[in-house]
Amino acid sequence: MTPPGPESGRAAATAPGKKITARLKRTLPVRGPQAPTLSELMRWYCLNTNTHGCRRIVVSRGRLRRLLWIVLTLSAVGLILWQCAELLMNYYSASVSVTVQFQKLPFPAVTICNINPYKYSAMKEYLYELDKETKKALETFYGFSEGKSKVRRSVDDWNSTGRDFFEQIPLLKVEDFSRTATELHTGQKRKIEGSVFHKDSSIVNSGDSNDIIGFQLCDANNSSDCALYTFSSGVNAIQEWYKLHYMNIMAQIPLEIKEKLSYSAEDLLLTCFFDGLSCDKRHFTRFHHPLHGNCYTFNSGESGTILSTSTGGSEYGLQVVLYIDEADYNPFLVTSTGAKIMVHDQNEYPFIEDIGTEIETAAATSIGMHFTQSRKLSKPYSDCTETGADIPVENLYNKSYSLQICLHSCFQKAMVESCGCAQYAQPLPAGAEYCNYKKNPNWMYCYYRLHEKFVKEQLGCQQICKDACSFKEWALTTSIAQWPSVVSEDWMLRVLSWDKGQKLNKKLNKTDLANLMVFYKDLNERFISENPANTLVILLSNFGGQLGLWMSCSVVCVIEIVEVFFIDSLSIVLRRQWQRAKKWWSGRQQGRAAQATAGDVERQGHENPACIDEDLPTFTTALRLPLPQDGPLPRTPPPNYSTLRLETAFTEQLPDTLELGQH
Repeated sequence: MTPPGPESGRAAATAPGKKITARLKRTLPVRGPQAPTLSELMRWYCLNTNTHGCRRIVVSRGRLRRLLWIVLTLSAVGLILWQCAELLMNYYSASVSVTVQFQKLPFPAVTICNINPYKYSAMKEYLYELDKETKKALETFYGFSEGKSKVRRSVDDWNSTGRDFFEQIPLLKVEDFSRTATELHTGQKRKIEGSVFHKDSSIVNSGDSNDIIGFQLCDANNSSDCALYTFSSGVNAIQEWYKLHYMNIMAQIPLEIKEKLSYSAEDLLLTCFFDGLSCDKRHFTRFHHPLHGNCYTFNSGESGTILSTSTGGSEYGLQVVLYIDEADYNPFLVTSTGAKIMVHDQNEYPFIEDIGTEIETAAATSIGMHFTQSRKLSKPYSDCTETGADIPVENLYNKSYSLQICLHSCFQKAMVESCGCAQYAQPLPAGAEYCNYKKNPNWMYCYYRLHEKFVKEQLGCQQICKDACSFKEWALTTSIAQWPSVVSEDWMLRVLSWDKGQKLNKKLNKTDLANLMVFYKDLNERFISENPANTLVILLSNFGGQLGLWMSCSVVCVIEIVEVFFIDSLSIVLRRQWQRAKKWWSGRQQGRAAQATAGDVERQGHENPACIDEDLPTFTTALRLPLPQDGPLPRTPPPNYSTLRLETAFTEQLPDTLELGQH
């Protein structure tokens, strides 16, 4: 008998070690990601974690006690999540602090405009045809008539094509919502195309209970696409129709001419005092507003110097007397008398038409101010912008960013893109020109449709534009008194007429004058700022307090939870998926191998179909098997003699055997 070789001895020696290792793995507790299932991992975690509730779930005896610990632990987890969510939301909130300081304050810029933008006596030659059509409409519908105008038309006729355009967009009288309307200046009836009506205006009778007044705008490229705009009264309809054609005419007049047609500083300002000292037109800066003509800003800061005041009260503010000249007002463009003012920062554009304050004639208007400076936190605390650089809208006003600048610039950009020209009341974008009916006959219809989308917030401007994070505000308190008084009226008007007598050959009327006083009521500067309600250190401390209160848990415990519930659990899930995929792949490979060996059945022998049984056949049962009816008898194939060849276990002969062979 051949003695066992060295390899067999080494295998016998290591076999008991492998058995001991396998037995230790079965008896020792499973640790971490070595657990084969998630349930064993959770059991290991509950036995080894520092959170007492999870451990009590496993070690408690009795179903009731274990159920109580499960409920308490889940409740504690729910409370932690709720409190941490509250802390996180409170972290992104801001607290408001108000600081009041008493100090010398810079005086704001004060912009003053006459409500009537241009002198009507100078504008009549440009508005001749428009005024004529308006008067004819009033005479036709209301029976209003006046003498023929004695104003001659200028040689340079700005209204050469105006008459045709007035006929295209005339004032209409619509009868009981029918499809027919009567033109007010000709009396002809016309059919109303389209079915779009202005939804924002209420229908109120004017003259006849079944009649309404408005005008119709149609697409120049599609005459069936029309919109009928109606108004609450004939006054509103006539004014809107007049302004529509007025902007057409003014868009064609050069800026240099319009500045001459409006009021100069000498025309508007009679007297001026600031901080108890006399001032004049040199302290005012002119800028031309499309809708209000020449406006004048006191303390604009363009010279590099901003005036300030160290004393509150009406005697130490700005005091001006304005000459309004009511007799030279446009009767169809404006229906009120006086001036518009706005108090604003030197870097802020004065939107007189939006937030201007009107002052009366024959009255002294006192405006007391309280200065407030506000500062809001930007993202993630609020959706505001610091400088407007992150807003995808070009600033057309050359002033610091504000929400109104963004909205007006956005609408003007949409106007240029949709209508091919710019709206007259807003600044011109680069490369654009103002709309007028000579070059853009379709701009009115386009403008009204676009403005309707803007009001309904369908243009996207309200979604793009944001509030500014920092801004200055002057809260105004207005009071009015009769001025001049009855006893002082005579001498004051005489003196003011004498002061202005060099350019005005008539006695002033108190309805042509307005007294304005703008001053600080006190020198208390209010600074409103937002500060984060919580810092990062306070947030982490609050998190730690909640975890320690409800789960007796620390940062190490949180790291342990992340390791077990995320890393280890994910490892187990991925390992199971990998084992399934490997098992599926090995089964697929075995199936391919079985198909490959199916063709070699004849060389490996045949089986009797009748001998398929779970037990192997014996000699006696084999003799009892029935013979097949057809085909040759099954025979055992001859053995493969190549398998009987003896092969050595090593590919090469070992050196020690060579030495023995040589001996």
